[in-house]
Amino acid sequence: MNPFLSRCALAASAFLLAACASVPPGTAEIELVTLNDFHGNIEASKYVLDSAHGSGPRTIVAGGIDTLGAALQAWRKQDPELLLVGAGDLIGASPAISSMWADEPTIVAMDLLGLRASSVGNHEFDAGRIELLRQQRGGCKSPRIDKACTFENPYRGARFQYLAANVIDMVTRKPLLPAYKIEQAHGVKIAFIGAVLREATEKAPASGIAGLDFVDEADAINRQLPELRKQGVGVFVVLIHQGGRTIDKFDQQECSHLTGPIVDVVKRLDPAIRLVVSGHSHRGYLCRVDGRLVTQSDMGGHVLSRIRLTVDTASNTLRDVSARQEVMIPGSWPANPALDAYLKKVRDLSASALARPVAALAVPSVPREKRDDGESALGDLVTDATLAAGRPYSAQIAFVNNGSLRHDLDTSAGNRVNVGQLLAALPYTNSLVVMNLRGSQIRDLLEQQWHGGRDITRGLLQVSDGFSYAWDPRRGEGGKVLPDSLMLHGVPIENGTAYRVVVNNFLAEGGDAFPAFTLGSNRAETNIRDIDALTDYLTRREQYGKPAGRSEAQGRIKRLQQP
Repeated sequence: MNPFLSRCALAASAFLLAACASVPPGTAEIELVTLNDFHGNIEASKYVLDSAHGSGPRTIVAGGIDTLGAALQAWRKQDPELLLVGAGDLIGASPAISSMWADEPTIVAMDLLGLRASSVGNHEFDAGRIELLRQQRGGCKSPRIDKACTFENPYRGARFQYLAANVIDMVTRKPLLPAYKIEQAHGVKIAFIGAVLREATEKAPASGIAGLDFVDEADAINRQLPELRKQGVGVFVVLIHQGGRTIDKFDQQECSHLTGPIVDVVKRLDPAIRLVVSGHSHRGYLCRVDGRLVTQSDMGGHVLSRIRLTVDTASNTLRDVSARQEVMIPGSWPANPALDAYLKKVRDLSASALARPVAALAVPSVPREKRDDGESALGDLVTDATLAAGRPYSAQIAFVNNGSLRHDLDTSAGNRVNVGQLLAALPYTNSLVVMNLRGSQIRDLLEQQWHGGRDITRGLLQVSDGFSYAWDPRRGEGGKVLPDSLMLHGVPIENGTAYRVVVNNFLAEGGDAFPAFTLGSNRAETNIRDIDALTDYLTRREQYGKPAGRSEAQGRIKRLQQP
């Protein structure tokens, strides 16, 4: 047996034995299982395993709803009252097998897994509040009319509850969704309070979240406790879609190096809150912040966090909390027939549509990974396709946000790319908008890439062929772009000249914290989806005998190197 798997099995056995040992009088043991940032990954996928108990990073295949279902089935045999909860981004930026059906298969899968509640994440708002409420409540009235209810009709909605204590309807002044959900296990009431990062407004189309106020996370969470105490609740668990990073391994016990926005939120929570289940940063950790346990279980269903609460039933308070990580390795638990059958159903219904060939590429794979200068080969390809789609509207420059590119654009036999591979790389299906920006506004736009150091997490904008510039990391914020480096086909960009720019509608509304796009004039709504623009571009290039795609970025963005 693999040594890592042996250690995992021993650790899991120890965890179960501890959980199943005789519970001292006056206490109750409650098991939670948590996941975050699932992003519609209903199938197993690649995962870089780098354990505190291993010999170094290596790539394996992990996850998939069949594996998650098998693990949960086995654990519920040990504790039938186990509670499964989530910390947001269950859907959105999903593989095509889920996104092509408006992520409805993922919602149903979460129900089959027995999910009780989850905070919303920023990606739950990708298609706006109306679509989020439809996914919660069911029905077919959707802004995504080409996808909603095409998998099953009617769509029944989620049986689990989305939570959002800090997302306030500006008209009613009440949370858009319930702030909390009370569950009961082993005779103990547990309140799960949900929240999403306040900056979600930067990550969702402005038109889709109009009328919503995303307020301070800690304040919104703390406000729930008096009401919950009146209902006899003394154990509080926060599910929050906000995260951090650490130098520690994902399964390192008692990590003490957590940094990032989640730390400030945790430090301001009511002292009675001793467990925070986080998400958003796609980093697994088991950390302590001011004595509280803060967890995250990676992304894509590759890892589940198993958390044990020890409750003093006399005082109705949490006495102790501990956790460990479980890597979701296929075949590690006896199969769950219900989840196996459901995954097969989704695959069968999706197979023919996803396998339809589109065009040949010049290379086997166009990578999403960025160079040191911030440019990627996939970014080059998608911006060029976006520009081509905007040409009838006189577009001269295209920008694409790095966050809309989710996966390498891989190909099948003969370097041919199919529908599923395209949707994996570009899953949002945003529409394109053309506008005028003056040269000075383009300079301001480029400087906004470094505001608050956010280029570290979101990446730089990708730019189309013919446009180029250079930046210097040693310069201060607001002055990183070299003034004379902005060029369009070798001609300097002039501050007072208007240029025709094409972007997706998310950026056009100021998404990803790029307010410069909201200043664009003479707007034209093309009603062309980005995925259709890419499909058409690849098809035409093949027809012309010049298949598109490169393995390396083309040097449109230049980063000055340290001397």
